[in-house]
Amino acid sequence: MFNKNIKLVIAGLIIAYAVYQFTEGYVGNGIMYIFLSLVFVFLYFKNEFILLAFLRLRKQDFDGAKKWLDKIKNPTNALVRKQQGYYNYLHGIMVSQTNMNEAEKFFKKAIGLGLSMDHDLAMAKLNLAGIAFSKRRPQEAKKLISEAEKLDKRGIMGEQIKMMKQQMKRTSIPNQHYGGNRQMRRSKQR
Repeated sequence: MFNKNIKLVIAGLIIAYAVYQFTEGYVGNGIMYIFLSLVFVFLYFKNEFILLAFLRLRKQDFDGAKKWLDKIKNPTNALVRKQQGYYNYLHGIMVSQTNMNEAEKFFKKAIGLGLSMDHDLAMAKLNLAGIAFSKRRPQEAKKLISEAEKLDKRGIMGEQIKMMKQQMKRTSIPNQHYGGNRQMRRSKQR
């Protein structure tokens, strides 16, 4: 994996060669080189390994996604800020299956770095809400769920948010049976 700025240098060199092709009268070649340089500009903003990891995750292939993400050795040099957010977001999704503490760190870092899509940010906050609720922090979980609801403008995660709220209500109901048997025992003793 090479530095993100190398992609821009390569794009600049290709554009320079395209201009040379235009001056020599090879307009078709120049246009082709312009399109080729756009590929490198696109890959500057959308990292190829992260795109391939997303494709693996869509197929529920966590091992394959991890292999693609592991090819990014130094994310701070290789990725733009938003892509660093997605790098941490993908790691959080994969680690959430096994280690909640580690997943929480990845999701918080992803939110801090920023995600460009609102539904991705909402999904990260919803995952954080589930982690906070499992760690017995219901106030934080409620806050994160309400933030996720605001971010989910298209209603993509409406079902997951509804299920999370129902689960929180079910577990937050106080147990009413404690102490009831004591009164019965005292009345029998008299």
